[in-house]
Amino acid sequence: MSKYIIVTGGVVSSLGKGITAASLGRLLINRGLKVMVQKLDPYINVDPGTMSPYQHGEVFVTDDGTETDLDIGHYERFLDISCNKNCNYTSGKIYSSIIAKERAGEYLGKTIQVVPHVTNEIKEKIKSVGSPDTDVVIVEIGGTVGDIEGLAFLEAVRQLRIEVGSENLLFLHVALLPYLEAAHEVKTKTAQTSVKELTRIGIQPDILVCRTNSGIEITNEMKEKLSMFCNLRSPECVIHNSDASCLYEVPLLLQKEGLDRIVCKQLKLKTPKANMSDWKKMVAHIVKKKPEISVAIVGKYTECADAYISVTESLKHAGLANDVDVKVKLINSVDVEEQGAETLLQGVKGIVVPGGFGTRGIEGKIEACRFARENNIPYLGLCLGMQISVIEFARNVLKMEGANSAEIDPKTKYNVIDIMEDQKFIHEKGGTMRLGSYPCELVKGTKAREAYGTSHIEERHRHRYEFNNKFKDKFEKAGMIASGINKKRNLVEIVEVSANKFHVASQFHPEFKSHPYRSHPLFSGFIKACKD
Repeated sequence: MSKYIIVTGGVVSSLGKGITAASLGRLLINRGLKVMVQKLDPYINVDPGTMSPYQHGEVFVTDDGTETDLDIGHYERFLDISCNKNCNYTSGKIYSSIIAKERAGEYLGKTIQVVPHVTNEIKEKIKSVGSPDTDVVIVEIGGTVGDIEGLAFLEAVRQLRIEVGSENLLFLHVALLPYLEAAHEVKTKTAQTSVKELTRIGIQPDILVCRTNSGIEITNEMKEKLSMFCNLRSPECVIHNSDASCLYEVPLLLQKEGLDRIVCKQLKLKTPKANMSDWKKMVAHIVKKKPEISVAIVGKYTECADAYISVTESLKHAGLANDVDVKVKLINSVDVEEQGAETLLQGVKGIVVPGGFGTRGIEGKIEACRFARENNIPYLGLCLGMQISVIEFARNVLKMEGANSAEIDPKTKYNVIDIMEDQKFIHEKGGTMRLGSYPCELVKGTKAREAYGTSHIEERHRHRYEFNNKFKDKFEKAGMIASGINKKRNLVEIVEVSANKFHVASQFHPEFKSHPYRSHPLFSGFIKACKD
C-alpha cells in the first residue's frame, strides 16, 4: 500500500508549498523510492484552462491532455516524472463528478452532503494517483488553512489518516516566520496560530516547515518553542526552509535540515540516505559564474511572471546545457506596438514569442518576430508564437497584405492560420482544442531535425488553430519550411526560416517537457544560436 504525505500551508499564499513538496519528492526518489504527486485546488473552476494567467499563472498540460495547475510543472521538472489526469483535482472537478453520479441515480435517492459524499469523492481521487508499485504519494492542498473553500479537502484527509493509520499518512504544514525589521526579531506566533487553526479542524501536523527570507536564522531555542506550542514530537520536526539562490537548491537545503530522514522515520520507510551528488553538481553549475546572454520573452501577460514560468525555466535549463547564464527580459507586446521593436529589443541575443489567446498585443508580437527575422536574431516561437511567425512571413515576405489568423480576423483574405476542415478529431481530446501529446515527423536537413537528433518526436499541444495547408507551397518556395509534420492529420507542427541561423517555431509547447538536467532540444538549439 502507498504511504501518503499531505502538504498544507498557512498564514499567506505563495509560500512555496509546491516547491517544498517537489523537493521532498526528489529526496525520496534519490533514496530509491517510487513517488507520485497530486495537487488539490479548492477553487470551483473545473480546471485552470479557462482562467486568466493573471489569476493563476500558466496552464500546464500533461501528455494525456489535462490542463493543470503550474505546480504540476514543478513536479515534473523536479521529479522527472510524467503526470496525468489524476494528478490535479479542483473543487469543480469533484463536484462535477458527484453531480453526474447523482443525476445517474448512483446514490440511490440519498441526500448528497459534504460529509460523507464530497469527502468520500476526494478520498477516492487521492487514492487514484497511486499504484501498487508506488511507495509514496505526496498530496499538496492548495490555498491557505482557514479558507472556507478548502475545508472539505482538509476534512477528507483527516478521515483518510484514520482509515490508513498514522504510520501510513503524514501531515506536513508550511508556515511563514516573518522577520520584523523594527524589532530585529523573527516572530513564531504566525506559525503557532496557523497550526492552531489546523488542529481546530482536527489535523495535527507531524512536521512544520518554516519559510523565511534568506539570511534569517532559526535558533534551536525557536525550534524548541515551536515544537512545544505546535505539539510536535521533537524540535527536529521543525524544518527551516529559507529562500534559496535558485529553486533547485531547495532539496539540498531540506536534506541538510533532515526532512527526508524524519519523513522516512515517521512513515517507517527503510531506505539508504539520498544520494544527491549529481544534483549538487547541477546546482553548483547553475550558481557558478558564467557568461551572460539576454533573451527577451515578448508576451501579453508579462506583469505576471508565473504566466511564463515553464518558458523561463526552459531557457535557464538550456543556458545550463550551453554553459551560459540566461537573463530573461519580459517585454509586453503592447509596449512593442507603442514604442517599436527597435527601441525595446535592441541588444537582446534572442527573442521568444510564447503562447497566448486573444487579440490584445498581437501586432506587437508580429513586430518582434519581424525584427528578429530581418536582423537574423535567433527566434523561438511557441504555439501562438509559431502562428505569429507565419503571419509575419506572409505579410512581409510574401506580400499578402492583411494576412492573419482567422481567430484574430475572420474576414482576412489571407487566412494563413485557420481551423482545418479535418479537425473534427480534436473533440477526442480537447473539445474545441488540440490538447496533450501528438506525434510529429521531422524533415531531414532542417534545424529542428538537427536539434532533436531524431526523426520522430511527440510533444504537448494546447491550441485551436493550425497552419493553413493551402498556402504551404508558397511559403516553402519563399524560404519558410514546414520542418515538422503530423502525418496522420497532415498538420504542420514546426516551421523555420531556412536563411536565418535560427528562426524556428513550433505549434506545440516544448517548454512542458524540459528538465534542469535534460534541456529540451529546441530550447538548447535556440540558446546555442544565441550564444554563437
